[in-house]
Amino acid sequence: MDQLTVETLDRPRDDDALRALLPGLGPDRALLGGGTYLFSAPQPHLRGLVDLTAAGWTPITADDDGLTVAATATLARLADLDPARYPQWPALPLIAGCCEALVGSRKVWHVATVGGNVCLALPAGPMTTLAAALDGVATVWDAAGNERRELVEDLVVGTQATTLAAGEVLRAIHLPATALRGRTALRKASLAPLGRSAVLIAGRRNPDGRFTLAVTAALPRPAVLRYDGLPDAGRLAADVDALAGTHGGWYDDPHGRPAWRHAMSRHLAEEIRAELR
Repeated sequence: MDQLTVETLDRPRDDDALRALLPGLGPDRALLGGGTYLFSAPQPHLRGLVDLTAAGWTPITADDDGLTVAATATLARLADLDPARYPQWPALPLIAGCCEALVGSRKVWHVATVGGNVCLALPAGPMTTLAAALDGVATVWDAAGNERRELVEDLVVGTQATTLAAGEVLRAIHLPATALRGRTALRKASLAPLGRSAVLIAGRRNPDGRFTLAVTAALPRPAVLRYDGLPDAGRLAADVDALAGTHGGWYDDPHGRPAWRHAMSRHLAEEIRAELR
C-alpha cells in the first residue's frame, strides 16, 4: 500500500549516519525494516521514514558466545541457517520452526525482518517466541549515543507495546551459546491450518537438566517459565494457569477465545515437557 503522506526517506549508509538521525525520530517519523506491516495498512500520521536496511548490518554473526542476529536480518536469512554447520548447538532447528509459524510465503520471508517482528510486538510474533525461549538479549541504541541490553521477554510489554522510547532503535538480538546447547521443542495451535498462532509455545532443556518454557500468542506479552530441573506435570500446569494473573490475562481476539487459549497452553506445555524428558 502506498503511504501518500510520507514526504522524506532517509537511508543512512553507516552507524554514525543512523545515530545522527535518531534524535529526530517522533510520532510522525518511523524506522523502516522490511515494511511488511508498515505498508500493509494506512499510516496517515507518518511524514518521514528512516530505512534501517541501508546501514548494511551483517545479518548473522556466529562465535563461541552464540549467535548475534541483526535487527535487519530477514526471516529467510535466519531460516536458511544450516544447523549442520553448528552441531554444538542442538537448539538451532527451533529457528526454522519459529519462522514457519509466521505462515508467510517465502516472498514475505525475504522482506520481513527479525527486528520488525519483535518491535511490532504482536502476541503471535514468532521471533519474540524464539528469543524468549533462547534467552535472547536485545541491544538497543538511543538518541544520545548510548547502548543498553535487555531480555527480549522484557522488551515486549504488551500488545504492540515495548520498552523502546522515542529515538531508540533495536540494533540486534543475541542468542547465547548456553541456550543454543539445549534441546528444543515447539508447539502451535490455530483455529485454521494456515491461521495466525493463537498459542505458540517453545521449550528448551539444557544439558544440565534446566528446563525453560516460553508461552506466547496466548498472552498479551511473552511469559517465560524457568526450572532447575524438569517439573512434574502438576507443577507445570499450575504455573501455566498462574500466567493469566501475571501477564495480562489470556488473550481474546478473533483467532481464539481466552478459555480455549488457556486450555491449549496447558495441553501443549505438557506435550513439550514430555518430549524434552
